Amino acid sequence: QVQLVESGGGLVQAGGSLRLSCAASERTFSSDAMGWFRQAPGKEREFVAAINWGAGYTVYGDSVKGRFTISRDKDKNKLYLQMNNMKPEDTAVYYCAKDPISRVLRTRSTSDFGSWGQGTQVTVSS
Repeated sequence: QVQLVESGGGLVQAGGSLRLSCAASERTFSSDAMGWFRQAPGKEREFVAAINWGAGYTVYGDSVKGRFTISRDKDKNKLYLQMNNMKPEDTAVYYCAKDPISRVLRTRSTSDFGSWGQGTQVTVSS
């Protein structure tokens, strides 16, 4: 089972930016999709973004489109999430996740992620 470790969370003011990183313990293959989802207290998991590791094709959740950018560094085997123009409603625990068959790129469903990390807290103050 791959280990995913997130970093980069913290407290930011509305309108500010944060960059999350995710390191994987095992090699990521071209057929894999890697992504992010988030969960706020008392709410369901929400899909944020995903990327096909090989081709770099990306998809985003409607609430973050145009503000967040997902990217990967294949040499370092790392995943990133650049978050700009952040809003208080972006406050949540953010999880790095993996879908080994890239189904999530079509469904944008968090249930298609097969493994995920411990999460990193992101808090946006108004």
